[in-house]
Amino acid sequence: MTHLTVSVEYGLHCLLWLAGPTGPPVSSRDLADLQGISPSFVAKIFPKLEKAGIVRASEGMRGGYLLAKAPEKISILEVVDAIEGNKPLYDCQEIRGRCAVFADRPPKWATEGVCAIHAVILRAEKAMRDSLASQSLADVMQVLERKAPPEFSNEIRDWLDDRIQSRGRKPDKA
Repeated sequence: MTHLTVSVEYGLHCLLWLAGPTGPPVSSRDLADLQGISPSFVAKIFPKLEKAGIVRASEGMRGGYLLAKAPEKISILEVVDAIEGNKPLYDCQEIRGRCAVFADRPPKWATEGVCAIHAVILRAEKAMRDSLASQSLADVMQVLERKAPPEFSNEIRDWLDDRIQSRGRKPDKA
């Protein structure tokens, strides 16, 4: 996880709308349009989320995406790793053995064990991963629900239903 890109932000925002009240599958295009972001960019994120088992695709006229499991069971770290891959935060180049005074023969004390700088970054990465793993999509939803007025989720569902109807599809009423 060298850098959390906009893909993570877009993916998490899209998942929030899938995690709301159960409704019909939602297309990646509708999720992108809802938030004013690039549909082609969002379309590239969802196959990664599907491969990770976070969403499942529904094909056909009523096609789109649904969460593959409950929001409480989807950690933020799981989403980050699905989108970005499980990459290290830091790629140590082991320059400690290249000191000019060693003349191409670094002493064992200089290169033994984990580099002190790398150790600091490893601890920071572990703390970040632990924090992301401890938070679920449901936790983020709760924050949104506390901030937004109660009718907001109904407005979102109505907007999505209108999109489905405008394409000649009938929304499933659950």
